[in-house]
Amino acid sequence: MSVLRTKSVEQSIADTDEPEFRLKKSLTALDLTVFGIGVVIGAGIFTLTGKAAHEVAGPAIVISFAVAAIACALAALCYAEFASTVPVAGSAYTFSYSSLGELFAWIIGWDLILEMFLGASVVAQGWSAYLGTLMEQLGAPIPDAIGYGGTVDVMAIVLVLVLGGLMTFGIKESLRVNMVLVAVKLFIVLFVIIAGLLFVNPANWSPFVPAAVPAESPSGLTQPLLQFLSGIEPTAFGVGGIFAGAALVFFAYIGFDVVATTAEETKNPQRDLPIGIIASLVICTLLYCAVAFVVTGMVPYQELDPTAALAQAFVFHGATWMATLISAGAVAGLTTVVLTLLIGATRIIFAMSRDALLPASLAKVHPRFRTPWVISIVVTVIVAITAGFTPIGVLEQMVNIGTLSAFVLVSVGVIVLRRKRPDLKRTFRVPLSPWLPGLSALICIYLMLNLSVETWLRFLVWLAAGFVIYFAYSRRHSRIGQPGYEEFALPHVVSHQRDDSDDDPRS
Repeated sequence: MSVLRTKSVEQSIADTDEPEFRLKKSLTALDLTVFGIGVVIGAGIFTLTGKAAHEVAGPAIVISFAVAAIACALAALCYAEFASTVPVAGSAYTFSYSSLGELFAWIIGWDLILEMFLGASVVAQGWSAYLGTLMEQLGAPIPDAIGYGGTVDVMAIVLVLVLGGLMTFGIKESLRVNMVLVAVKLFIVLFVIIAGLLFVNPANWSPFVPAAVPAESPSGLTQPLLQFLSGIEPTAFGVGGIFAGAALVFFAYIGFDVVATTAEETKNPQRDLPIGIIASLVICTLLYCAVAFVVTGMVPYQELDPTAALAQAFVFHGATWMATLISAGAVAGLTTVVLTLLIGATRIIFAMSRDALLPASLAKVHPRFRTPWVISIVVTVIVAITAGFTPIGVLEQMVNIGTLSAFVLVSVGVIVLRRKRPDLKRTFRVPLSPWLPGLSALICIYLMLNLSVETWLRFLVWLAAGFVIYFAYSRRHSRIGQPGYEEFALPHVVSHQRDDSDDDPRS
């Protein structure tokens, strides 16, 4: 059996109609846009803005956000084409299965599990930190032993358990809660922009692009792989600082790809998925640039707090009550990020289990809620334990490399599937293919090279573990490798636009 065997688009779509694996279609373009905003606008806007402006870019961090957005937009276009062509749960995993083959699909699914499990755990710890700050500002501090950095981070565990229960109850119900919290988060962001304008001093924007200076660079295993290989020392500020800032704030955009994991639960995936992916990215870009512009106008970039720039910018002007409001917004904002990453993790594992690369028993769908309840419970428990018991700072370095590797394979996959299956109906097409998808892949590879050597080493260990599981279990149990699978699947091909209304008796 070849490890490069591919699963046809028709087979992938047919699998979605099997009763035991069928998810409820209830999501609209608005749901998906809110979903995307919910996961993208998180800790990044509250922390990375100040860190990047203070350390590498100055007021030109606004340009850095725009450059990072362009890089993300290229990957988003590739996701939009794939998601509308192959509207199946699993995101980059499913797309790679249809274009590059099973082994690549396994690799990227394994990477995405790492990204979303650790991402949800890291953000849950961050949520606990902001909750502790908020409660202290309100005069009701959380005991150190059960809060952020305590013996057991009980607050993070409780958050994950509550959101896990909500996720198991139903995707539509989860997104209704998500919509309310996103509205709160957007209010806080708009508040920062509008209220911050009252404290802006235009002199803080001069010089807009500070002169370049040598940057303090890490050494040994903590240095970027590109620096390790080339020996070139980085610089801060200047034009080089703008691109260094773009590499740093790029990770504030990560998450729009999670929208693609809900493809099977979307009423009209050909139309709604591209709208949801691209609209959420555009809205987040405008908000990021506006916040960066205002914050660097409120406080000289040299004096920005790298850890809590937004709240501290108002404290700088004596408006402490505004800082409390921003902390409350951060709590709401990070809640939506954890919820979205939990949902994304369950849909990735659901797709892999339905293909029998992981035990198929995990992919059972609840007869009433039409959600993958077994996987939801497993994901919730693992993330809760990781968030509650892992020391602070251990997880962050591993989150980003899985995402970028997914971006690379999706970008390459668009080119491959165009050549292999030109007959497929594509309601959305990446313009200037193969040039734009190729450029997207190159940019993402460059950003991966900017991650530390130790991150790469841990990533290779994780990949090695994945290869062991694949060749010991997944390759032999894969549904696509079973006799008669194709003949069984293809007659059941159905329309992408099947609509399971909320009054479906099975829901």
